[in-house]
Parts: sequence; C-alpha cells; structure tokens
Amino acid sequence: MIRRYGSAPVSGQRYKVRAGAYAILPRDGQFLMTWQDAPHYELQLPGGGIDPGEGAIAALHREVFEETGWRIAQPHRLGVFRRFTFMPEYDMWAEKICHIFTARPVLRLGPPSEDGHTALWVTKEVAVAHLYNDGDADFVARF
Repeated sequence: MIRRYGSAPVSGQRYKVRAGAYAILPRDGQFLMTWQDAPHYELQLPGGGIDPGEGAIAALHREVFEETGWRIAQPHRLGVFRRFTFMPEYDMWAEKICHIFTARPVLRLGPPSEDGHTALWVTKEVAVAHLYNDGDADFVARF
C-alpha cells in the first residue's frame, strides 16, 4: 500500500496515473529546491514526470537539471507516496506516484532551462514550512 498525502480522490473523477521522480538535495546545511511560477506559484522538490520508456533515475537526473541547472550524483531512493491533484498545465486530473530520492548536487552548469523555474537554496525549516505538498514536506522533515 502506498501512503497518500493530500486530498482524497473525488468520487466519480477519472485520474490518469502519472509517475514522477523527485529529489531531496542537501548541501552545506541547506537544500536545493525549485520555485515554480505560473500556473502553480509554489516551492517544490526538483523533479517531475517519468517519460514513457525512461527509468526513474534517468528522469531524476533530467528533471533536476531542467528545474535547477545542477547535475547530481549518487541518487538513493527514500520511498514513494501518492497524491491526487489537478495539473492545469496538462488540463488533467492525476494520481501522482511520487518516487522520492536523495542525491548530491555536484555541479551547477547554469540557470534552470525549464521556463518558470528558479533554483533556491533554503534551510530545512523553510523547506518543511513552505513546500507545496505535504508528502514532500514530510520526506524532508524525516530526512
């Protein structure tokens, strides 16, 4: 059984399963996060959807780079959770299966390449208090 965070699924609503890989990235007492502008305006763990035919680790490397401009090393899986949400950028109701990893941010190659994302370094306390979804916040709090 995969633990659920957030709202329960809406009765009668169809959800598309969407798996994603997300990273807790500690360095020098802070955590590398991404701030996403429209349509979300929220602090997030870097990461995102796993494309068809792509493995979770490959998706993690790709998504972290796109959203932060950093390369990572030594990913290690911490766990998984699910949440039910509407994704306005895809006009889709999704059951998100969120695979959480930790990794070392090792090299900044430039700014995020994905529009609407800003890389931020924050303390654990700020991350836990301001991460948009409860699942991400809980994994960081327990890290």
